[in-house]
Amino acid sequence: MMDVLTQPYFGIFFSIGVYLMGMFLFKRSNGKFFFQPLFMAMVLGIFLLILFSHLIHVDIQDVYTKMYKPGGDIIFWFVNPATIAFAIPLYKRNDILKKYWVEIIVSLIIATVVSTILIYLTATALGLEKSAVLAMLPQGATTAIALPISAAIGGDPAITAMTAITNGVIILAIGKYLIKLFRMERGPIALGLGLGASGHTLGSVKALEVGEIEGSTSSIAIIVIGLVVDLVVPIMANILM
Repeated sequence: MMDVLTQPYFGIFFSIGVYLMGMFLFKRSNGKFFFQPLFMAMVLGIFLLILFSHLIHVDIQDVYTKMYKPGGDIIFWFVNPATIAFAIPLYKRNDILKKYWVEIIVSLIIATVVSTILIYLTATALGLEKSAVLAMLPQGATTAIALPISAAIGGDPAITAMTAITNGVIILAIGKYLIKLFRMERGPIALGLGLGASGHTLGSVKALEVGEIEGSTSSIAIIVIGLVVDLVVPIMANILM
């Protein structure tokens, strides 16, 4: 029994199963915010792994590392090519980057540095442990980039994954309301940059729903912020911690 559970198939089918459950609950709730499929899959996955560890009397850490992680890592591997695929809408509208590259890059660098400092101040004000604070710093980047950075600076990748995914889920869920609230539909470039910067790949999905320009600029945001976080966060971690 244990030999079967430690095979990668368990983690793969478990991940697919909780996501399908999340999709079902999302449809049944008529698209309510807290029932976003990715968010629900994350919550259900944690709950079911804890429940499973109690049922088979195995430590939850062993259930995660020895049973779920081998298959989960295979699922996670596909995040990298999926993230790179967002360069396609950027390639289609590279004329935007050529025309506004200075304004785009400077604004994204400033926004990333300021947001990282605010994340640090908020996390320390809440009294979080050092590993948790370090895990929060790279969340400005998309998950595939943020996790290796978090591990390299001594953060907890699980916390990083949760925060990065939660950012995306929030933007995907309430993105259309934020667009109306701040009247962002009048500036497609700023709209795309905002959705990509705050919601990562899920924000880019929302941007692509709005339009081609928004989708391409959101891809720019994901790429540039990923590079900035990769360069800035390790330096800030050494200085601040």
